[in-house]
Amino acid sequence: MSSPGHPYRARQRPAEMLQSVACLVGAGKTVAARAATARLDASRHQLIAIPNPQVGARGIHHAVVAALGGVPRVHHATLIPQAAEHLAAELAERGRLPVLLIDEAHLLSHDQLEAIRMLTSAQLDSASPLAVLLLGQPQLRASMRLGVLAALDQRIGVRYAMAPMTPDETGAYLRHHTKLAGRSDQLFSDDAAELIHQASRGFPRAVNRLAAAALLATCTTHKTIADTTAVRAAITEVNDQ
Repeated sequence: MSSPGHPYRARQRPAEMLQSVACLVGAGKTVAARAATARLDASRHQLIAIPNPQVGARGIHHAVVAALGGVPRVHHATLIPQAAEHLAAELAERGRLPVLLIDEAHLLSHDQLEAIRMLTSAQLDSASPLAVLLLGQPQLRASMRLGVLAALDQRIGVRYAMAPMTPDETGAYLRHHTKLAGRSDQLFSDDAAELIHQASRGFPRAVNRLAAAALLATCTTHKTIADTTAVRAAITEVNDQ
């Protein structure tokens, strides 16, 4: 996957303008996407974000037109070419590459995926009028491999599977967040951090829940550092929820 600060190039092949990121629940794809898009140069890119894809194919075209400053037409048959026109104008006239980001993309229907494919190939030459970033769970990769979606699958230039954090990364993650909370001292023992990693399997969302519960357990026992006893209590509490 390209680094967040790397500029998209306006004259790439369509296949290089579509990227797919797949990961398990709680791996941090949405947070990573926010961090990446926050670093886009607004003078060169126009973000079109769809956080919930359950809006149908019309919803995608509607979001494109609205994000690019247009008034979406009522009838879908006229909305489709309107979306294509706005995408082309954004790049040709304003010099900004539209970036369509769709979260929870594993929920996209066949019609929606086909609509995305058509948007990426609206022009007959080799240029693509937009970049597309699909974020979803592993089912996204399976859906894209279906024969009926072969044309779209072939356009994906970058595929990335987000892995969970390693033990060292989990420890660094805990230290980073405690510093953000204003604490520079150690709040988790090394053994506690290791146990949190094992129980969470390195997924940030699970790490967050266990760490918060462990700190609460530590507070109730009037200790200053969360130890393995506090983490075990946190695991029990989280599993019972």
